[in-house]
Amino acid sequence: MGTVFSFDVRGGDPRAVRAALDEAVDGLHRADAVFSTYREDSQLSRLSRGELTVEECDPEVAEVLALGAEAERMTDGWFSTTYQGRLDPTGIVKGWAVERAARVLALAGASGVSVNGGGDVQLLGAPGAERPWRVGVADPLRPGGLAAVVSASGTTELAVATSGTAERGAHIVDPRTRRSAVTDLLAVTVVAPHLTWADAWATAAFAMGAREGLAWLESLPEVEALLITAGDEVRCTRGLAGRLG
Repeated sequence: MGTVFSFDVRGGDPRAVRAALDEAVDGLHRADAVFSTYREDSQLSRLSRGELTVEECDPEVAEVLALGAEAERMTDGWFSTTYQGRLDPTGIVKGWAVERAARVLALAGASGVSVNGGGDVQLLGAPGAERPWRVGVADPLRPGGLAAVVSASGTTELAVATSGTAERGAHIVDPRTRRSAVTDLLAVTVVAPHLTWADAWATAAFAMGAREGLAWLESLPEVEALLITAGDEVRCTRGLAGRLG
């Protein structure tokens, strides 16, 4: 998946958690091997070339493609699992893989789990009594600075995902033009229970632009967002203030 992953795991039986951590890491490596668009021998590449059917792939392939199709439907096509005419569910794979890794650890008995994949984070439980997880949102205009701090207070699961041009340049594609998305945005950060969806929604909203993206995000249940425009304007969903701290 071409990024760095980090884990912060609290509580639970050490041996069980250690085994779960190994399982979670193996799962991330496996996801990269199966879904890589850069490896000619990955199941995704072979599926795209017609050398495999979905039924002949690992069950996770059908699962991810179904999630991608649902994201495309819910965004009215602003999210897509194709790129330059090829099958490419990259926009949903990372969030799905990180969320799955976090849940493996929680099921093993960890009382607090934070898994960070390239700046997109799935939080479960809490790091300690009366201590919620907190996630800094990078300011795209001020390297090293924070635009906001998201708190997981009052919930047992929360995800934070950001899409934009600050780290990777113009990599987000407008599925309607099949070219790099040209919008008035620098970054979109989405806060939701599940990273699978938070990541996809951030990508779609960025492609939509500030006005349409914010209105669409406001319509989604259990979703809050922060949008930063190229003019250094910050726009937020109405309920975001309740998630900052």
